Amino acid sequence: MSTPTMIKRGNLAFLRVVIALQTLAVFAAPVTAGLLLTTPGGHVLHSAAAYSVFGVAVVHVAAAILAWRPGGGSPRPILNAAGFLAATLAQVALGIAHVTTLHIPLGVLMFGLSLLQLSRVLKAS
Repeated sequence: MSTPTMIKRGNLAFLRVVIALQTLAVFAAPVTAGLLLTTPGGHVLHSAAAYSVFGVAVVHVAAAILAWRPGGGSPRPILNAAGFLAATLAQVALGIAHVTTLHIPLGVLMFGLSLLQLSRVLKAS
């Protein structure tokens, strides 16, 4: 991530909130997947979780741009956010195609990456 002094405090706080919401949304997806397997309305809940992850991933890209642009620091947070959005799009496509052999491991990887991003942004001052 760029040096902490290059990011305005408000933009950094916004980025932290967005990544925390992203991590929470990615965590909710397997919970709703369990409901998908056990309840009749589980499909709707899992779909809502997927839309939430996608929406937050798009906002994450915008937040990363806002955090980078004013200070002119490293564009790495933007690349991380764009990569996460690409993984989200792949995850949605795999889920729609019912390719669970790739859908489930990619979801686990996404949760780990989101936790990593969250830990990095929380360390920045």
